[in-house]
Amino acid sequence: MSAISIRAVKKSYGDLVALDGVSLQVEQGEFFGLLGPNGAGKTTLISSMAGLCTPDSGTIEVMGHDVQKDFRMARRQLGVVPQELVFDPFFTVRETLTFQSGYFGLNKNDDWIDEIMANLDLTNKANANMRSLSGGMKRRVLVAQALVHRPPVIILDEPTAGVDVELRQSLWQFISRLNQAGHTIVLTTHYLEEAESLCGRIAMLKQGRVVALDTTQNLLAKHRPPGMPPKILGDDGAADLEAVFVKIMAESK
Repeated sequence: MSAISIRAVKKSYGDLVALDGVSLQVEQGEFFGLLGPNGAGKTTLISSMAGLCTPDSGTIEVMGHDVQKDFRMARRQLGVVPQELVFDPFFTVRETLTFQSGYFGLNKNDDWIDEIMANLDLTNKANANMRSLSGGMKRRVLVAQALVHRPPVIILDEPTAGVDVELRQSLWQFISRLNQAGHTIVLTTHYLEEAESLCGRIAMLKQGRVVALDTTQNLLAKHRPPGMPPKILGDDGAADLEAVFVKIMAESK
């Protein structure tokens, strides 16, 4: 059973085709990258997986549960860190995480909440009101909310956008530990060096279609742009992911 199974998913908003027959599988325990330029359909696909929008056609399953027909179980399997900073200004950090636990029927979750806060350097902000936090701290809380019910599948939609280097490093250390413990991670990011170092496989979207899908190493090996200057080559002579990404986007119609 795949962690995520997406079959021929289409979604349009009027004349705008956001997803044009997307199909892909993410296996359990993978660290999977979902890359593409702005407007490629990444957020629409994530919203479809999370049940926030309904595809016009096709199916999506999370850990074997159809996100439309078996939506309650599908949502329990999934934790999503959104791009936008969404928070309730009336609660503290601990209250926010406690309420989030309650949405999943977890009444005694304090030990896990404490562990999450410690790993995201939120412990000293546990009793701070959400309104008082910096943008980077609010983003840490979003990550904590996605993890609070211990989902086997975690989707990170540009989680390090606008955050400092220290948080970026601590976040990836924590997420990598979760991945090593068996959690499936799906990452979207415009920091392609992150995807290159973390993701075992990568799908690239353009105009709602999958234009590349392979292991990271195969993408680097197969798509070296001709005449690429040595300064952007990896130690093994393969192209770095940014150069590969630009080449694939340019070649895709």
